[in-house]
Amino acid sequence: MKSFEFWQRWLLVVTLIIIGFGILIALLSGTAIFDLFDDQINPVFWDSKTVNENTEDFQQWVYGVLGAMMAGWGVSLAFITHYAFKRRERWAWISIVVGLLVWYGVDTSISVLSGVYFNAFVNSVL
Repeated sequence: MKSFEFWQRWLLVVTLIIIGFGILIALLSGTAIFDLFDDQINPVFWDSKTVNENTEDFQQWVYGVLGAMMAGWGVSLAFITHYAFKRRERWAWISIVVGLLVWYGVDTSISVLSGVYFNAFVNSVL
């Protein structure tokens, strides 16, 4: 397998993971499975470990919207990767790189400025 084909397929798999992760975030926020995220993020914004019902409702809505956005972004990336990037169209490569740089820069900066270092760490590991 040629190097380009390997990386194109690898990128396509990553986009499918992004889609799946986005759907999981949208559907599983507020469940015990999502506690890993809540345990890292909630203490930054709330003094107690117990978050009131209105806050939980807001969190589920925010994570639902975030998950939907991630899934939609992943679908767009998957189509670009599967079609235009595979055909080595220059705009596709530029679109993917610039989109990732904008996401990483804005998301990680806001996370650090807000004290949500867990999210900045996860972004950087990815």
